[in-house]
Amino acid sequence: MSANKTVSLVLGSGAARGLAHIGVIDWLLEHDYRIESVAGASMGALVGGIFAAGKLDSYRNWVVALERTDVLRYLDLAFSSEGLIKGDRLMEKLRDMVGEHVIGDLPISYTAVATDLARQREVWLTEGPLFDAIRASMAIPMIFSQHTCWGIKLLDGGMLNPVPIAPTFKDMTELTVAVNLNAPRTSGQTAEPDKKTNKRKEDTEGYRKYINEFLNLFQDGSAESHQEELGLVELLTNSFETMQAAISSNKLASYPPDVLINIPRDACKAYEFDRAAELIALGYRIAGEAMSGQ
Repeated sequence: MSANKTVSLVLGSGAARGLAHIGVIDWLLEHDYRIESVAGASMGALVGGIFAAGKLDSYRNWVVALERTDVLRYLDLAFSSEGLIKGDRLMEKLRDMVGEHVIGDLPISYTAVATDLARQREVWLTEGPLFDAIRASMAIPMIFSQHTCWGIKLLDGGMLNPVPIAPTFKDMTELTVAVNLNAPRTSGQTAEPDKKTNKRKEDTEGYRKYINEFLNLFQDGSAESHQEELGLVELLTNSFETMQAAISSNKLASYPPDVLINIPRDACKAYEFDRAAELIALGYRIAGEAMSGQ
């Protein structure tokens, strides 16, 4: 048992796989670990920030109820060369759900990691409005538009540090627990399909059609050429995740945490936020396996 051990929790980047972070947090709290600090990149910054604000239950209830069509409603197209999606609609929903918070006023230490591409460095966001930090940290290149904080245009923290352990070095906690969302596939560690599976296959065509409408705005050509461009968008996402996996491996080798919780990168596709229940259960199960003996 934990004997109320204190924890620094590191939540990695990995798009929809980041919903597994909720299951990890659930397991830690149910087993009496005290999370005293959170550092996150991209989806890890989002889940970690909402947890730090005390609103994780509200977020869980909302995201578990999402259908694929609901996910599409939050994809507000940017009509810009900076990115496919503005993200304003999603941020507005989350602000309504969680409320406005200042990082310095949160009950636990919180760091969101973003990337300053112009200076080729990572940026640790530890003060200011919570959702500014979250939005900057999850600005996946070419998918979400950049976000400006303190006059600096910032992109996804996973570009340089997908598992940001370094911000926890100053912590005086007993354990550093890191969640890596870019682990190789391991037998038995994929999310179990639920009753939405058949419906999801149908909705995927709607997703593709929606993205193609965006592509139509920028070029002329046949339906086949638009489908090819959609393949390039998916290729971009897969390439970004491959890069994150390589960086994660190097970072974890250099700064190994006390406990590493590995979520396989093929647990779901990047945009499958409608699989929240499965991914939360996966995170809970793998957390239990990784934490055994602590």
